[in-house]
Amino acid sequence: MSHSHDLEEALALTPKFDAAGLVTCVATDAGSGDVLMVAHMNDEALRKTIATGDAWYYSRSRQALWRKGESSGQTQRVVEMRMDCDQDAIWLRVEQIGAACHTGRRSCFYRAITKGEDGAAKVSFVDAEPLFDPAAVYKTP
Repeated sequence: MSHSHDLEEALALTPKFDAAGLVTCVATDAGSGDVLMVAHMNDEALRKTIATGDAWYYSRSRQALWRKGESSGQTQRVVEMRMDCDQDAIWLRVEQIGAACHTGRRSCFYRAITKGEDGAAKVSFVDAEPLFDPAAVYKTP
């Protein structure tokens, strides 16, 4: 059997982290199936998510581990966790409490890309009403 076949059929969790030690994670709403956000996990975030049932991620911009909702209260409780075939991406089905996006919106995917009458790409807001005011929630000292 080939190495890829062995990996694809294995029952061992052996994530393939990238050069920065991260794996991409997609979070969807467990009830509706809507895509809520895409983030990254390092090994510690993955282990904490499995251990606690809360979604933990690694912020590339802050270079820090964070639990979803720790500052905003907009939490994610993991209902199911899946790994893709070559173990380089994770899918979380979550119960989202409040908004998933740091902009205050339910999902980070609140803009649609369509083709305008002139054939050029056009961006428009969809399901974009904020659920909270980020300026009020993410106060900086």
